[in-house]
Amino acid sequence: MNVFVLTSALLTQPAGLYPLIVHPDTVTCLCVHMPLCMRETNKSAMKQRRKAGILPSLEDLLFYTIAEGQERIPAHKFITALKATGLRTGDPRLKECMDMLKVTLKTTSDGVMLDRHLFKKCVQSNIVLLTQAFRKKFVIPDFMSFAAHIDKLYEKAKNLSGGQVADYIPQLAKFSPDLWAVSLCTVDGQRHTVGDTKVPFCLQSCVKPLKYAIAVHDHGTEYVHRFIGKEPSGLRFNKLFLNDEDKPHNPMVNAGAIVCTSLIKVSIRLVSVFIYVMNFLKNMAGNEYVGFSNATFQSERESGDRNFAIGYYLKEKKVSVSTLIYYTTLCSIEVTCESASVMAATLANGGFCPITGERVLSPEAVRNTLSLMHSCGMYDFSGQFAFHVGLPAKSGVAGGILLVVPNVMGIMCWSPPLDKLGNSVRGIQFCQDLVSLFNFHNYDNLRHFAKKLDPRREGGDQRVKSVINLLFAAYTGDVSALRRFALSSVDMEQRDYDSRTALHVAAAEGHVEVVRFLLEACKVNPVPKDRWGNTPQDEARHFGHHEVLTLLQEYQNKYTPSKKPDAEKEHVAENLGGMLET
Repeated sequence: MNVFVLTSALLTQPAGLYPLIVHPDTVTCLCVHMPLCMRETNKSAMKQRRKAGILPSLEDLLFYTIAEGQERIPAHKFITALKATGLRTGDPRLKECMDMLKVTLKTTSDGVMLDRHLFKKCVQSNIVLLTQAFRKKFVIPDFMSFAAHIDKLYEKAKNLSGGQVADYIPQLAKFSPDLWAVSLCTVDGQRHTVGDTKVPFCLQSCVKPLKYAIAVHDHGTEYVHRFIGKEPSGLRFNKLFLNDEDKPHNPMVNAGAIVCTSLIKVSIRLVSVFIYVMNFLKNMAGNEYVGFSNATFQSERESGDRNFAIGYYLKEKKVSVSTLIYYTTLCSIEVTCESASVMAATLANGGFCPITGERVLSPEAVRNTLSLMHSCGMYDFSGQFAFHVGLPAKSGVAGGILLVVPNVMGIMCWSPPLDKLGNSVRGIQFCQDLVSLFNFHNYDNLRHFAKKLDPRREGGDQRVKSVINLLFAAYTGDVSALRRFALSSVDMEQRDYDSRTALHVAAAEGHVEVVRFLLEACKVNPVPKDRWGNTPQDEARHFGHHEVLTLLQEYQNKYTPSKKPDAEKEHVAENLGGMLET
Protein backbone atom coordinates (compact mmCIF):
# COMPACT_ATOMS: atom_id res chain seq x y z
CA MET A 1 0.00 0.00 0.00
CA ASN A 2 1.45 3.36 -0.98
CA VAL A 3 1.09 6.05 1.67
CA PHE A 4 2.36 9.59 1.98
CA VAL A 5 3.38 11.27 5.24
CA LEU A 6 2.08 14.80 5.77
CA THR A 7 3.93 16.84 8.35
CA SER A 8 2.24 19.28 10.68
CA ALA A 9 3.56 22.14 8.56
CA LEU A 10 1.64 20.87 5.54
CA LEU A 11 -1.69 20.67 7.26
CA THR A 12 -1.09 23.45 9.78
CA GLN A 13 -1.64 21.05 12.66
CA PRO A 14 -1.23 22.19 16.27
CA ALA A 15 2.24 21.50 17.62
CA GLY A 16 2.74 17.99 18.93
CA LEU A 17 0.14 16.24 16.79
CA TYR A 18 1.19 13.18 14.90
CA PRO A 19 1.86 13.24 11.13
CA LEU A 20 -0.89 11.87 8.98
CA ILE A 21 -0.94 9.33 6.20
CA VAL A 22 -2.99 10.02 3.10
CA HIS A 23 -4.45 7.07 1.23
CA PRO A 24 -7.17 7.05 -1.47
CA ASP A 25 -9.59 5.21 0.79
CA THR A 26 -8.56 6.09 4.29
CA VAL A 27 -6.77 8.58 6.47
CA THR A 28 -5.15 7.13 9.54
CA CYS A 29 -2.32 7.67 11.98
CA LEU A 30 1.27 6.86 11.16
CA CYS A 31 2.08 5.42 14.56
CA VAL A 32 0.39 2.22 15.63
CA HIS A 33 -0.68 3.77 18.88
CA MET A 34 -1.14 7.38 19.95
CA PRO A 35 -0.43 8.49 23.51
CA LEU A 36 -3.27 8.68 25.97
CA CYS A 37 -6.24 10.85 24.98
CA MET A 38 -4.97 12.28 21.68
CA ARG A 39 -6.87 9.71 19.59
CA GLU A 40 -10.28 11.35 19.52
CA THR A 41 -8.88 14.83 18.89
CA ASN A 42 -6.91 13.70 15.83
CA LYS A 43 -9.69 11.50 14.52
CA SER A 44 -12.11 14.42 14.60
CA ALA A 45 -9.57 16.75 12.97
CA MET A 46 -8.92 14.26 10.17
CA LYS A 47 -12.62 13.84 9.47
CA GLN A 48 -13.05 17.59 9.24
CA ARG A 49 -10.14 17.95 6.84
CA ARG A 50 -11.33 15.07 4.70
CA LYS A 51 -14.85 16.47 4.57
CA ALA A 52 -13.53 19.91 3.64
CA GLY A 53 -11.43 18.39 0.84
CA ILE A 54 -8.22 20.10 1.94
CA LEU A 55 -5.97 17.06 2.09
CA PRO A 56 -3.13 17.79 -0.36
CA SER A 57 -2.85 15.98 -3.69
CA LEU A 58 0.33 14.22 -4.79
CA GLU A 59 1.29 17.31 -6.77
CA ASP A 60 0.87 19.47 -3.66
CA LEU A 61 2.93 17.08 -1.57
CA LEU A 62 5.72 17.16 -4.13
CA PHE A 63 5.65 20.95 -4.19
CA TYR A 64 5.81 21.20 -0.39
CA THR A 65 8.67 18.71 -0.29
CA ILE A 66 10.79 20.77 -2.66
CA ALA A 67 9.64 24.23 -1.52
CA GLU A 68 10.61 23.65 2.13
CA GLY A 69 8.10 26.18 3.44
CA GLN A 70 8.43 28.75 0.64
CA GLU A 71 5.48 30.02 -1.41
CA ARG A 72 7.35 29.65 -4.70
CA ILE A 73 10.30 27.62 -5.89
CA PRO A 74 12.92 28.43 -8.54
CA ALA A 75 12.63 26.20 -11.59
CA HIS A 76 16.31 25.31 -11.33
CA LYS A 77 15.74 24.02 -7.79
CA PHE A 78 13.18 21.52 -9.07
CA ILE A 79 15.52 20.45 -11.89
CA THR A 80 18.43 20.05 -9.47
CA ALA A 81 16.32 17.98 -7.08
CA LEU A 82 15.12 15.86 -10.01
CA LYS A 83 18.67 15.14 -11.19
CA ALA A 84 19.66 14.16 -7.66
CA THR A 85 17.24 11.22 -7.92
CA GLY A 86 19.07 9.95 -11.02
CA LEU A 87 16.43 10.99 -13.55
CA ARG A 88 17.29 13.19 -16.52
CA THR A 89 15.29 16.05 -17.91
CA GLY A 90 15.53 14.35 -21.30
CA ASP A 91 13.94 11.13 -20.04
CA PRO A 92 11.15 10.20 -22.50
CA ARG A 93 8.84 9.43 -19.58
CA LEU A 94 9.10 13.06 -18.43
CA LYS A 95 8.50 14.64 -21.84
CA GLU A 96 5.08 16.08 -20.95
CA CYS A 97 6.42 17.55 -17.71
CA MET A 98 9.47 19.15 -19.33
CA ASP A 99 7.48 20.49 -22.30
CA MET A 100 4.92 22.06 -19.97
CA LEU A 101 7.70 23.49 -17.81
CA LYS A 102 9.30 25.18 -20.83
CA VAL A 103 5.98 26.64 -21.97
CA THR A 104 5.12 27.83 -18.47
CA LEU A 105 8.46 29.56 -17.96
CA LYS A 106 8.13 31.35 -21.30
CA THR A 107 4.60 32.58 -20.71
CA THR A 108 4.82 33.71 -17.07
CA SER A 109 5.95 37.18 -16.05
CA ASP A 110 8.51 35.76 -13.65
CA GLY A 111 10.12 33.14 -15.85
CA VAL A 112 12.18 31.40 -13.20
CA MET A 113 9.77 30.96 -10.26
CA LEU A 114 6.92 28.48 -9.85
CA ASP A 115 4.06 28.82 -7.40
CA ARG A 116 2.02 25.82 -6.31
CA HIS A 117 -0.54 26.21 -9.10
CA LEU A 118 2.05 26.45 -11.89
CA PHE A 119 4.10 23.63 -10.41
CA LYS A 120 1.05 21.38 -10.25
CA LYS A 121 0.25 22.20 -13.87
CA CYS A 122 3.75 21.16 -14.93
CA VAL A 123 4.10 17.88 -13.03
CA GLN A 124 0.59 16.42 -13.10
CA SER A 125 1.17 14.43 -16.31
CA ASN A 126 4.10 12.53 -14.79
CA ILE A 127 3.26 12.70 -11.10
CA VAL A 128 3.49 8.93 -10.46
CA LEU A 129 7.07 8.68 -11.73
CA LEU A 130 8.09 11.90 -9.98
CA THR A 131 6.55 10.76 -6.71
CA GLN A 132 8.46 7.48 -6.90
CA ALA A 133 11.67 9.38 -7.54
CA PHE A 134 11.34 11.85 -4.69
CA ARG A 135 10.14 9.18 -2.25
CA LYS A 136 13.32 7.21 -3.06
CA LYS A 137 11.38 4.22 -4.34
CA PHE A 138 13.82 3.50 -7.16
CA VAL A 139 16.20 0.54 -7.11
CA ILE A 140 19.07 2.82 -6.00
CA PRO A 141 17.45 5.07 -3.37
CA ASP A 142 20.50 7.18 -2.48
CA PHE A 143 21.64 7.73 -6.04
CA MET A 144 23.99 10.67 -5.40
CA SER A 145 26.03 8.64 -2.93
CA PHE A 146 26.16 5.69 -5.34
CA ALA A 147 27.25 7.96 -8.21
CA ALA A 148 30.05 9.35 -6.03
CA HIS A 149 31.35 5.81 -5.48
CA ILE A 150 31.23 5.17 -9.24
CA ASP A 151 33.25 8.33 -9.86
CA LYS A 152 35.93 7.13 -7.43
CA LEU A 153 36.14 3.74 -9.15
CA TYR A 154 36.39 5.52 -12.50
CA GLU A 155 39.29 7.69 -11.31
CA LYS A 156 41.10 4.68 -9.89
CA ALA A 157 40.89 2.79 -13.19
CA LYS A 158 41.80 5.94 -15.15
CA ASN A 159 45.27 5.89 -13.62
CA LEU A 160 46.01 2.45 -15.08
CA SER A 161 48.49 2.20 -17.90
CA GLY A 162 49.28 -0.73 -20.13
CA GLY A 163 47.41 -2.60 -22.80
CA GLN A 164 47.44 -2.05 -26.54
CA VAL A 165 44.81 -0.54 -28.81
CA ALA A 166 43.62 -3.18 -31.32
CA ASP A 167 45.48 -2.67 -34.60
CA TYR A 168 44.46 -5.69 -36.66
CA ILE A 169 41.48 -3.60 -37.76
CA PRO A 170 43.19 -0.40 -38.99
CA GLN A 171 40.27 1.90 -38.16
CA LEU A 172 40.29 0.82 -34.49
CA ALA A 173 43.99 1.64 -34.18
CA LYS A 174 43.17 5.35 -34.63
CA PHE A 175 41.50 5.67 -31.21
CA SER A 176 43.43 7.40 -28.44
CA PRO A 177 44.51 5.11 -25.59
CA ASP A 178 43.53 7.86 -23.13
CA LEU A 179 39.81 7.56 -23.87
CA TRP A 180 37.91 6.17 -20.88
CA ALA A 181 34.19 6.25 -20.13
CA VAL A 182 31.65 4.62 -17.84
CA SER A 183 27.90 4.98 -18.15
CA LEU A 184 25.13 3.26 -16.22
CA CYS A 185 21.37 3.05 -16.38
CA THR A 186 19.27 1.40 -13.69
CA VAL A 187 16.10 -0.58 -14.28
CA ASP A 188 14.18 2.51 -13.12
CA GLY A 189 15.92 4.76 -15.64
CA GLN A 190 18.37 6.43 -13.26
CA ARG A 191 21.41 7.58 -15.22
CA HIS A 192 25.02 8.44 -14.44
CA THR A 193 27.93 9.01 -16.81
CA VAL A 194 31.56 9.91 -16.32
CA GLY A 195 34.34 10.38 -18.85
CA ASP A 196 34.18 10.31 -22.66
CA THR A 197 30.64 8.93 -22.73
CA LYS A 198 29.49 10.76 -25.87
CA VAL A 199 32.28 9.50 -28.15
CA PRO A 200 30.88 6.95 -30.66
CA PHE A 201 32.61 3.58 -30.98
CA CYS A 202 31.77 0.28 -32.65
CA LEU A 203 30.16 -2.53 -30.72
CA GLN A 204 32.30 -5.20 -32.39
CA SER A 205 31.85 -8.40 -30.34
CA CYS A 206 29.53 -6.62 -27.89
CA VAL A 207 26.87 -7.01 -30.57
CA LYS A 208 27.02 -10.81 -30.35
CA PRO A 209 24.73 -11.26 -27.32
CA LEU A 210 22.33 -8.70 -28.79
CA LYS A 211 22.12 -10.61 -32.09
CA TYR A 212 21.57 -13.84 -30.20
CA ALA A 213 18.81 -12.23 -28.14
CA ILE A 214 17.07 -11.06 -31.32
CA ALA A 215 17.33 -14.54 -32.87
CA VAL A 216 15.86 -16.24 -29.78
CA HIS A 217 13.18 -13.55 -29.51
CA ASP A 218 12.14 -14.23 -33.11
CA HIS A 219 12.53 -18.00 -33.32
CA GLY A 220 12.73 -19.44 -29.81
CA THR A 221 15.50 -21.29 -28.00
CA GLU A 222 14.98 -24.72 -29.50
CA TYR A 223 15.25 -23.53 -33.11
CA VAL A 224 18.34 -21.37 -32.57
CA HIS A 225 20.23 -24.12 -30.75
CA ARG A 226 19.70 -26.58 -33.55
CA PHE A 227 22.57 -24.71 -35.18
CA ILE A 228 24.60 -23.33 -32.24
CA GLY A 229 25.83 -24.91 -29.01
CA LYS A 230 25.74 -23.56 -25.47
CA GLU A 231 29.15 -24.54 -24.09
CA PRO A 232 32.31 -22.48 -23.57
CA SER A 233 34.84 -23.56 -26.18
CA GLY A 234 38.11 -23.14 -24.27
CA LEU A 235 39.55 -21.88 -27.55
CA ARG A 236 40.28 -18.50 -29.09
CA PHE A 237 37.14 -16.65 -30.19
CA ASN A 238 38.18 -16.75 -33.88
CA LYS A 239 39.32 -20.37 -33.98
CA LEU A 240 38.29 -22.53 -36.96
CA PHE A 241 36.75 -25.26 -34.86
CA LEU A 242 33.33 -26.84 -34.25
CA ASN A 243 32.01 -29.10 -31.48
CA ASP A 244 31.30 -32.83 -31.73
CA GLU A 245 27.93 -32.10 -33.37
CA ASP A 246 29.57 -29.94 -36.05
CA LYS A 247 28.08 -26.80 -34.54
CA PRO A 248 29.82 -23.68 -33.22
CA HIS A 249 30.32 -23.98 -29.47
CA ASN A 250 28.28 -20.90 -28.54
CA PRO A 251 26.99 -17.61 -30.00
CA MET A 252 29.83 -15.58 -28.45
CA VAL A 253 32.61 -16.99 -30.65
CA ASN A 254 32.91 -15.75 -34.22
CA ALA A 255 31.66 -18.97 -35.80
CA GLY A 256 28.57 -18.96 -33.58
CA ALA A 257 27.94 -15.28 -34.21
CA ILE A 258 28.12 -15.81 -37.98
CA VAL A 259 25.57 -18.63 -37.77
CA CYS A 260 23.41 -16.55 -35.44
CA THR A 261 23.49 -13.70 -37.95
CA SER A 262 22.18 -16.00 -40.65
CA LEU A 263 19.13 -16.88 -38.50
CA ILE A 264 17.76 -13.33 -38.27
CA LYS A 265 14.97 -12.68 -40.79
CA VAL A 266 16.24 -15.28 -43.26
CA SER A 267 13.41 -14.65 -45.72
CA ILE A 268 14.16 -10.99 -46.47
CA ARG A 269 16.97 -9.07 -48.18
CA LEU A 270 20.14 -8.34 -46.23
CA VAL A 271 19.56 -4.59 -46.39
CA SER A 272 16.18 -5.07 -44.77
CA VAL A 273 17.75 -7.33 -42.13
CA PHE A 274 20.26 -4.61 -41.27
CA ILE A 275 17.47 -2.04 -40.89
CA TYR A 276 15.53 -4.51 -38.74
CA VAL A 277 18.47 -5.08 -36.39
CA MET A 278 19.26 -1.35 -36.22
CA ASN A 279 15.66 -0.57 -35.25
CA PHE A 280 15.72 -3.38 -32.69
CA LEU A 281 18.87 -2.02 -31.08
CA LYS A 282 17.45 1.51 -31.08
CA ASN A 283 14.42 0.20 -29.20
CA MET A 284 16.74 -1.46 -26.69
CA ALA A 285 18.61 1.85 -26.33
CA GLY A 286 15.45 3.86 -25.75
CA ASN A 287 15.93 5.59 -29.13
CA GLU A 288 19.29 6.98 -28.07
CA TYR A 289 22.28 7.01 -30.41
CA VAL A 290 22.78 3.92 -32.57
CA GLY A 291 24.72 4.56 -35.77
CA PHE A 292 26.99 2.88 -38.30
CA SER A 293 30.69 3.37 -39.03
CA ASN A 294 31.22 2.78 -42.73
CA ALA A 295 34.96 3.43 -42.34
CA THR A 296 35.24 0.63 -39.76
CA PHE A 297 33.14 -1.66 -41.94
CA GLN A 298 35.41 -1.12 -44.96
CA SER A 299 38.52 -1.50 -42.81
CA GLU A 300 37.29 -4.73 -41.25
CA ARG A 301 36.13 -6.20 -44.54
CA GLU A 302 39.56 -5.64 -46.07
CA SER A 303 41.34 -7.26 -43.12
CA GLY A 304 38.81 -9.97 -42.27
CA ASP A 305 40.48 -13.01 -43.84
CA ARG A 306 40.02 -15.09 -40.70
CA ASN A 307 36.27 -14.48 -40.67
CA PHE A 308 36.03 -15.33 -44.35
CA ALA A 309 37.89 -18.57 -43.62
CA ILE A 310 35.38 -19.38 -40.89
CA GLY A 311 32.57 -18.54 -43.31
CA TYR A 312 33.81 -20.96 -45.94
CA TYR A 313 34.35 -23.56 -43.25
CA LEU A 314 30.68 -23.14 -42.32
CA LYS A 315 29.43 -23.10 -45.90
CA GLU A 316 28.61 -26.78 -45.83
CA LYS A 317 26.24 -25.93 -42.95
CA LYS A 318 24.14 -23.83 -45.34
CA VAL A 319 25.57 -20.49 -44.21
CA SER A 320 26.05 -18.33 -47.29
CA VAL A 321 29.23 -16.28 -47.68
CA SER A 322 27.06 -13.18 -48.18
CA THR A 323 26.15 -13.49 -44.51
CA LEU A 324 29.77 -12.64 -43.71
CA ILE A 325 29.29 -9.14 -45.11
CA TYR A 326 26.22 -8.81 -42.94
CA TYR A 327 28.17 -10.09 -39.90
CA THR A 328 30.87 -7.47 -40.47
CA THR A 329 28.19 -4.82 -40.94
CA LEU A 330 26.63 -5.54 -37.55
CA CYS A 331 30.04 -5.45 -35.84
CA SER A 332 30.43 -1.92 -37.23
CA ILE A 333 27.28 -0.60 -35.55
CA GLU A 334 28.17 2.43 -33.45
CA VAL A 335 26.96 3.37 -29.99
CA THR A 336 28.02 5.68 -27.21
CA CYS A 337 28.57 4.57 -23.64
CA GLU A 338 25.29 6.25 -22.75
CA SER A 339 23.13 4.48 -25.34
CA ALA A 340 24.84 1.11 -24.75
CA SER A 341 24.18 1.35 -21.01
CA VAL A 342 20.44 1.55 -21.78
CA MET A 343 20.78 -1.60 -23.92
CA ALA A 344 22.42 -3.35 -20.97
CA ALA A 345 19.69 -2.03 -18.66
CA THR A 346 17.04 -3.49 -20.98
CA LEU A 347 18.64 -6.89 -20.41
CA ALA A 348 18.82 -6.20 -16.67
CA ASN A 349 15.13 -5.24 -16.71
CA GLY A 350 13.89 -8.49 -18.20
CA GLY A 351 13.52 -7.16 -21.75
CA PHE A 352 11.71 -3.89 -20.94
CA CYS A 353 13.53 -0.71 -21.90
CA PRO A 354 13.71 1.26 -18.63
CA ILE A 355 13.39 4.73 -20.16
CA THR A 356 10.49 3.98 -22.51
CA GLY A 357 8.71 1.14 -20.70
CA GLU A 358 8.46 -0.79 -23.97
CA ARG A 359 8.77 -4.56 -24.06
CA VAL A 360 11.65 -5.22 -26.48
CA LEU A 361 12.80 -8.78 -25.75
CA SER A 362 11.02 -11.87 -24.50
CA PRO A 363 11.90 -13.20 -21.02
CA GLU A 364 13.24 -16.35 -22.66
CA ALA A 365 15.63 -14.37 -24.85
CA VAL A 366 16.89 -12.31 -21.90
CA ARG A 367 17.45 -15.32 -19.65
CA ASN A 368 19.37 -17.27 -22.29
CA THR A 369 21.43 -14.25 -23.31
CA LEU A 370 22.50 -13.48 -19.75
CA SER A 371 23.36 -17.13 -19.14
CA LEU A 372 25.67 -17.25 -22.15
CA MET A 373 27.20 -13.86 -21.37
CA HIS A 374 28.03 -15.17 -17.90
CA SER A 375 29.73 -18.33 -19.15
CA CYS A 376 31.20 -17.26 -22.50
CA GLY A 377 31.18 -13.47 -22.76
CA MET A 378 34.76 -12.44 -21.98
CA TYR A 379 36.79 -14.45 -24.49
CA ASP A 380 39.39 -16.66 -22.73
CA PHE A 381 38.93 -14.64 -19.54
CA SER A 382 35.31 -15.79 -19.14
CA GLY A 383 36.01 -18.24 -16.33
CA GLN A 384 38.13 -15.75 -14.40
CA PHE A 385 35.53 -13.03 -14.87
CA ALA A 386 32.70 -15.29 -13.70
CA PHE A 387 34.80 -16.24 -10.68
CA HIS A 388 35.88 -12.75 -9.62
CA VAL A 389 33.01 -10.56 -10.87
CA GLY A 390 30.14 -13.05 -11.11
CA LEU A 391 28.01 -11.00 -13.52
CA PRO A 392 26.95 -11.40 -17.17
CA ALA A 393 29.20 -9.36 -19.46
CA LYS A 394 30.45 -9.14 -23.05
CA SER A 395 33.61 -7.47 -24.24
CA GLY A 396 34.65 -6.26 -27.68
CA VAL A 397 37.95 -5.42 -29.35
CA ALA A 398 36.94 -1.77 -29.65
CA GLY A 399 37.40 -1.60 -25.87
CA GLY A 400 33.82 -1.92 -24.68
CA ILE A 401 32.50 -4.09 -21.85
CA LEU A 402 28.73 -4.50 -21.65
CA LEU A 403 27.97 -5.41 -18.01
CA VAL A 404 24.58 -6.44 -16.62
CA VAL A 405 23.57 -6.45 -12.96
CA PRO A 406 20.24 -8.35 -13.22
CA ASN A 407 17.24 -6.50 -11.78
CA VAL A 408 19.46 -3.53 -10.91
CA MET A 409 21.29 -1.86 -13.81
CA GLY A 410 23.25 -2.05 -17.02
CA ILE A 411 26.75 -0.60 -17.38
CA MET A 412 28.93 0.14 -20.39
CA CYS A 413 32.66 0.66 -19.85
CA TRP A 414 34.83 1.76 -22.75
CA SER A 415 38.58 2.19 -23.04
CA PRO A 416 40.49 1.14 -26.20
CA PRO A 417 43.68 -0.36 -24.64
CA LEU A 418 43.26 -4.15 -24.43
CA ASP A 419 45.04 -6.87 -22.49
CA LYS A 420 46.50 -9.95 -24.17
CA LEU A 421 43.09 -11.68 -24.12
CA GLY A 422 41.32 -8.82 -25.93
CA ASN A 423 39.53 -7.22 -22.96
CA SER A 424 39.69 -3.56 -21.93
CA VAL A 425 42.33 -3.13 -19.22
CA ARG A 426 40.50 -0.30 -17.48
CA GLY A 427 37.12 -1.96 -17.99
CA ILE A 428 38.21 -5.18 -16.28
CA GLN A 429 39.66 -3.24 -13.36
CA PHE A 430 36.48 -1.19 -12.98
CA CYS A 431 34.26 -4.30 -12.96
CA GLN A 432 36.41 -6.02 -10.35
CA ASP A 433 36.49 -2.93 -8.14
CA LEU A 434 32.73 -2.50 -8.52
CA VAL A 435 32.04 -5.98 -7.17
CA SER A 436 34.65 -5.59 -4.44
CA LEU A 437 32.77 -2.54 -3.15
CA PHE A 438 29.12 -3.51 -3.76
CA ASN A 439 27.36 -6.84 -3.23
CA PHE A 440 26.61 -7.30 -6.93
CA HIS A 441 28.43 -10.63 -7.36
CA ASN A 442 26.01 -13.42 -8.16
CA TYR A 443 26.81 -15.13 -4.86
CA ASP A 444 27.27 -12.15 -2.56
CA ASN A 445 23.76 -12.78 -1.21
CA LEU A 446 24.81 -16.03 0.47
CA ARG A 447 24.48 -16.10 4.24
CA HIS A 448 27.49 -15.36 6.44
CA PHE A 449 29.34 -13.55 3.65
CA ALA A 450 31.49 -10.53 4.41
CA LYS A 451 29.39 -7.40 4.35
CA LYS A 452 29.66 -5.15 1.30
CA LEU A 453 27.75 -2.02 0.46
CA ASP A 454 24.24 -2.61 -0.83
CA PRO A 455 23.10 0.48 -2.77
CA ARG A 456 19.62 -1.03 -3.09
CA ARG A 457 18.89 -0.39 0.59
CA GLU A 458 17.47 2.86 1.86
CA GLY A 459 20.18 3.87 4.30
CA GLY A 460 18.39 6.62 6.23
CA ASP A 461 15.06 4.79 6.27
CA GLN A 462 16.31 1.55 7.83
CA ARG A 463 16.04 2.78 11.40
CA VAL A 464 12.59 4.24 10.72
CA LYS A 465 11.39 0.90 9.36
CA SER A 466 12.93 -0.91 12.31
CA VAL A 467 11.09 1.31 14.81
CA ILE A 468 7.77 0.98 12.96
CA ASN A 469 8.06 -2.82 12.73
CA LEU A 470 8.99 -3.10 16.40
CA LEU A 471 6.15 -0.88 17.62
CA PHE A 472 3.62 -2.54 15.32
CA ALA A 473 4.55 -5.97 16.68
CA ALA A 474 4.03 -4.63 20.21
CA TYR A 475 0.70 -3.09 19.17
CA THR A 476 -0.62 -6.36 17.72
CA GLY A 477 0.73 -8.51 20.55
CA ASP A 478 2.99 -10.49 18.21
CA VAL A 479 5.50 -12.06 20.61
CA SER A 480 6.95 -14.25 17.84
CA ALA A 481 7.90 -11.19 15.79
CA LEU A 482 9.43 -9.54 18.85
CA ARG A 483 11.44 -12.67 19.54
CA ARG A 484 12.80 -12.59 15.96
CA PHE A 485 13.76 -8.94 16.37
CA ALA A 486 15.57 -9.66 19.63
CA LEU A 487 17.45 -12.61 18.14
CA SER A 488 18.49 -10.34 15.25
CA SER A 489 20.10 -7.93 17.73
CA VAL A 490 17.47 -5.24 17.20
CA ASP A 491 17.52 -2.58 19.92
CA MET A 492 14.31 -3.39 21.82
CA GLU A 493 14.41 -0.01 23.58
CA GLN A 494 14.56 2.15 20.44
CA ARG A 495 12.08 5.02 20.32
CA ASP A 496 9.96 6.81 17.76
CA TYR A 497 10.03 10.59 17.27
CA ASP A 498 7.83 11.02 20.37
CA SER A 499 10.27 8.91 22.45
CA ARG A 500 7.71 6.11 22.79
CA THR A 501 9.00 2.56 23.10
CA ALA A 502 7.50 -0.85 22.37
CA LEU A 503 6.83 -1.14 26.09
CA HIS A 504 4.69 2.02 26.00
CA VAL A 505 2.61 0.60 23.16
CA ALA A 506 2.23 -2.89 24.67
CA ALA A 507 1.21 -1.42 28.04
CA ALA A 508 -1.38 0.85 26.44
CA GLU A 509 -2.88 -2.10 24.56
CA GLY A 510 -2.83 -4.43 27.57
CA HIS A 511 -0.68 -7.17 26.01
CA VAL A 512 0.57 -8.96 29.13
CA GLU A 513 2.74 -11.51 27.29
CA VAL A 514 4.45 -8.80 25.25
CA VAL A 515 5.17 -6.75 28.37
CA ARG A 516 6.50 -9.84 30.16
CA PHE A 517 8.73 -10.73 27.19
CA LEU A 518 10.17 -7.21 26.97
CA LEU A 519 10.82 -7.05 30.71
CA GLU A 520 12.03 -10.56 31.51
CA ALA A 521 13.70 -11.69 28.28
CA CYS A 522 14.89 -8.40 26.81
CA LYS A 523 15.57 -6.62 30.12
CA VAL A 524 14.28 -3.29 28.83
CA ASN A 525 14.02 -0.24 31.06
CA PRO A 526 10.56 -0.46 32.74
CA VAL A 527 10.23 3.30 33.29
CA PRO A 528 11.16 5.11 30.03
CA LYS A 529 9.47 8.49 29.56
CA ASP A 530 8.04 9.76 26.28
CA ARG A 531 8.01 13.41 25.22
CA TRP A 532 4.99 14.09 27.45
CA GLY A 533 6.64 12.50 30.49
CA ASN A 534 4.43 9.39 30.42
CA THR A 535 5.80 5.97 31.39
CA PRO A 536 4.40 2.53 30.45
CA GLN A 537 2.79 2.43 33.90
CA ASP A 538 0.94 5.66 33.10
CA GLU A 539 -0.32 4.07 29.87
CA ALA A 540 -1.51 0.90 31.63
CA ARG A 541 -3.17 2.92 34.40
CA HIS A 542 -4.93 5.26 31.95
CA PHE A 543 -6.40 2.44 29.86
CA GLY A 544 -7.31 0.27 32.85
CA HIS A 545 -4.93 -2.65 32.25
CA HIS A 546 -4.38 -3.61 35.90
CA GLU A 547 -2.53 -6.88 35.27
CA VAL A 548 0.00 -5.06 33.09
CA LEU A 549 0.33 -2.32 35.71
CA THR A 550 1.04 -4.86 38.45
CA LEU A 551 3.66 -6.59 36.28
CA LEU A 552 5.40 -3.29 35.56
CA GLN A 553 5.42 -2.27 39.22
CA GLU A 554 6.82 -5.61 40.34
CA TYR A 555 9.58 -5.50 37.77
CA GLN A 556 10.46 -1.89 38.57
CA ASN A 557 11.12 -2.80 42.20
CA LYS A 558 13.83 -5.29 41.23
CA TYR A 559 15.19 -3.52 38.11
CA THR A 560 18.80 -2.34 38.18
CA PRO A 561 20.19 -0.39 35.19
CA SER A 562 23.10 -2.27 33.64
CA LYS A 563 26.50 -0.62 33.56
CA LYS A 564 28.03 -3.30 31.33
CA PRO A 565 26.23 -3.40 27.96
CA ASP A 566 28.13 -6.46 26.69
CA ALA A 567 27.36 -8.46 29.80
CA GLU A 568 23.74 -7.38 29.59
CA LYS A 569 23.55 -8.57 25.97
CA GLU A 570 24.92 -11.97 26.98
CA HIS A 571 22.34 -12.19 29.75
CA VAL A 572 19.55 -11.28 27.33
CA ALA A 573 20.77 -13.95 24.90
CA GLU A 574 20.65 -16.55 27.68
CA ASN A 575 17.10 -15.52 28.58
CA LEU A 576 16.01 -15.75 24.94
CA GLY A 577 17.64 -19.15 24.58
CA GLY A 578 15.75 -20.41 27.62
CA MET A 579 12.45 -19.09 26.31
CA LEU A 580 13.02 -20.71 22.93
CA GLU A 581 13.67 -24.09 24.55
CA THR A 582 10.38 -23.87 26.41
